[in-house]
Amino acid sequence: MRDPITLLLELGLILTALSVLGAAARRLTLSPVPLYLLAGLALGEGGIAPVPAAGAFVETGAAIGVVLLLLTLGLQFSLAEFTGSLRRHLPSSVVDLVLNAVPGAVGGWLLGLDAIGILALAGATYVSSSGMVARLLADLRRLGNRETPAILSVLVMEDIAMAAYLPLLAVLAAGGPWWQAALGVLVAVGTVLAAFVASYRWGHHLGRLLSHPDDEQLMLRVLGLTLSVAALAELVHVSAAVGAFLVGLSLTGETAARARAVLGPLRDLFSAVFFLAIGLSVGPDDLVPLLPAAFALAAVTAATKLVTGRYAAARDHVGRRGQLRAGTTLMVRGEFSIVVIGLVGTVHGDLAPLVTAYVFILAVAGPFLTRLAGAPRLRP
Repeated sequence: MRDPITLLLELGLILTALSVLGAAARRLTLSPVPLYLLAGLALGEGGIAPVPAAGAFVETGAAIGVVLLLLTLGLQFSLAEFTGSLRRHLPSSVVDLVLNAVPGAVGGWLLGLDAIGILALAGATYVSSSGMVARLLADLRRLGNRETPAILSVLVMEDIAMAAYLPLLAVLAAGGPWWQAALGVLVAVGTVLAAFVASYRWGHHLGRLLSHPDDEQLMLRVLGLTLSVAALAELVHVSAAVGAFLVGLSLTGETAARARAVLGPLRDLFSAVFFLAIGLSVGPDDLVPLLPAAFALAAVTAATKLVTGRYAAARDHVGRRGQLRAGTTLMVRGEFSIVVIGLVGTVHGDLAPLVTAYVFILAVAGPFLTRLAGAPRLRP
């Protein structure tokens, strides 16, 4: 067990550093996400000031951060409105899959990977980071923008696709039989669909069960249910983010408004830890040799996500600037891409540093491009 004094000191220094970086970002009217990522790079193994004692806390806090980000995002919308948006954006999800998985597959083929390696790299380039997108939308005050439902629809369709993809990849990477992979896919997809149906038909009862006049009781009830649902989602290889998002969608009215207020500070704390954790997972020495390949892959898939976002927003009759904001928001990759590589790490250990560099490039560049896309035009 780590020395508690060392743990507390490291956590104190981490939170102080995040506070300073967050204040600097706010003064510059930027999202603090890129600065948190760079802080993680500096504090990780091989960085300028490693924090080994705080590693376990940061890892746990990162998992909670993703859950809270998607829960509070779901609290902004009604389930009926969102299911309508999902149906409208089925073509967007097809465009997203083709445009963003194919570059990863081609890159894997050019690198001489086998079929499993190609499949893994295709998944890593396909899926955007739900956690980062949620934070960017909140930081840049775009939750009410017309393009936001299109962005969220694409993200949720990606998460549903990953529910089928992750069990398949896990079984194939472990050398399991085809029927086991097919069974895993059926269970995961069936669970997601059942959760959507249950939320749609009986979700309105949830608010009455969780509501309480005391804020502390409301926070404990909502957080307890959300973490439990997120854990069950992970158990069947569905994203914890999808489970948390569904809980948020199921709460409406005064209960949702109060839940947003009481959970806001917790979300901000643990989301900062989440972005820090991504930076901590990166070894600076591993990044440098693979930067050229990672930059090339990032450039191609940033462009394809831009096309995806513009197409999805156009289906909602959003103007050109809104389409541009949607495309740049979807560029960021993060937790899912790292999970994908973790599944094949024992077979394709050489993929891990490439995908980590790729994720880090887009996780840093994406928020800056998103901020620029929303900047007011300069008049001549």
